[in-house]
Amino acid sequence: MASLVAAIDQGTTGTTVLLLDGDEVVVGRGYQEIAQSYPAPGCVEHDLEDIWRSVLSSLQQARSMAGHGHHIAAIGITNQRETVVVWDRKTGKAVAPAIVWQDRRTTLACEALRLAGHEARVAQLTGLLIDPYFSSTKLAWMLEHVPVLRARAENGEVAFGTIDSFLAWRLSGKHITDASNAARTQLFDIHTGGWSDELCALFGVPKVMLPKVIPCAGVLAHTVSVEGLDDGIVIAGMAGDQQAALFGQGCINAGDAKCTFGTGSFLLMNVGGAPVVSRNRLLTTVAWTAQGRTSYALEGGAFVCGALVQWLRDGLGIIQTAADVEPLALSVRDSGGVTIVPAFTGLGAPHWLPEARGLICGLTRGTGRAHLALAALEAMAFQNVDIVRAMEADAGRTLNVLRVDGGAAANNLLLQLQADFLGTPIERPVVLETTALGAARMAAVGAGLRAWPGLPNNHKTSPYTRFEPRLPEPERNAAYDRWKNAVNRTASV
Repeated sequence: MASLVAAIDQGTTGTTVLLLDGDEVVVGRGYQEIAQSYPAPGCVEHDLEDIWRSVLSSLQQARSMAGHGHHIAAIGITNQRETVVVWDRKTGKAVAPAIVWQDRRTTLACEALRLAGHEARVAQLTGLLIDPYFSSTKLAWMLEHVPVLRARAENGEVAFGTIDSFLAWRLSGKHITDASNAARTQLFDIHTGGWSDELCALFGVPKVMLPKVIPCAGVLAHTVSVEGLDDGIVIAGMAGDQQAALFGQGCINAGDAKCTFGTGSFLLMNVGGAPVVSRNRLLTTVAWTAQGRTSYALEGGAFVCGALVQWLRDGLGIIQTAADVEPLALSVRDSGGVTIVPAFTGLGAPHWLPEARGLICGLTRGTGRAHLALAALEAMAFQNVDIVRAMEADAGRTLNVLRVDGGAAANNLLLQLQADFLGTPIERPVVLETTALGAARMAAVGAGLRAWPGLPNNHKTSPYTRFEPRLPEPERNAAYDRWKNAVNRTASV
């Protein structure tokens, strides 16, 4: 009977489950979309029962595809990060909808904390800037606005977690979170590796509601009473989605970097065993903790990336499917001077302007659908140039290659634009689902099914398609100047 590793990848718009054999070949796959709700401007929520149903459905699909004659030897979990979940310890039911990482309802609270002079100390302890993106102010908002929740929290009746923690609870009954996800809450001291009394006091969070912090790989928990799964399956890997993608891309050495093109785009550079303090408003975060060692990363994220293509489809109706954007963009020679800044939920790294709003500039009477399509792809690439330049300055090294993954990485034009605007080669792996692959690898390491992946990736998943820069430097610089000029306008929109 074949031994498989199950990777549960719970994302912002859906849940994917992969079943992989010992050669890291995907033998089963399941996917289920989840809905988002927008109860007020700037607010984004999820229904936790919808998320749990998506996990069970995706598991069932993957096992059906794999067929008979297999058993699941280990489970890895990876997840959308920073999303805030609070549930009743007795019933396991959510006390309120999950507040999603994209949610901006705490913008004013964050501004008040910055004005009060707390950002430098928060950054010193956590590596993070004060922004609605992170879990701390979302949880503080929930404690103040959900009736009697604070009292229940102080009495130990409810549990807080990010999505990894909620899934672990439903799978095993254990209240745990891994170090990479804990590092995104803004309640965790990345230097001591534990919850911070000082930060909990600052944000008004009772420590009794926090999960136990565990390594990203190891014997973390075991399944109990889960539909479609045997009892006793080891949960051996847990990591936030971006850290899992870094691991799945084999970026295990200092200086290795990847970009995931998802709803947003997220760049991480492995900086080794000591945190690097950013001077350019990037984030310092835990990459993973495993085998008694902690690795750190520099991170920068743009909040809107693939979501911009969705907006072209659903908001403007200029394409029918996301795949239509590439041939449409290729039908014009250039964007006609059109620049899009997709600051739909503010600007992320390295700008951190939550009040910024999106804009389209450079429109003329000759502007058509194709110019907008190309400008959208250019915007997705330009955002990453901002981040990479800041990352190179902080790390004191020039990026030699950027590995990419995520759904939008299937777009060849986007990757060529990215190489052109960066002046750096781009490598795309055969398996684009590197987030799930990273969770599976983490679980395989944790369960003792494979050694730490210091050797090249398995031959069946390691080949890369490489995109070399082709744009002359003067044209590259002129294009980037056009982008920076447009970004400067967003704060006044």
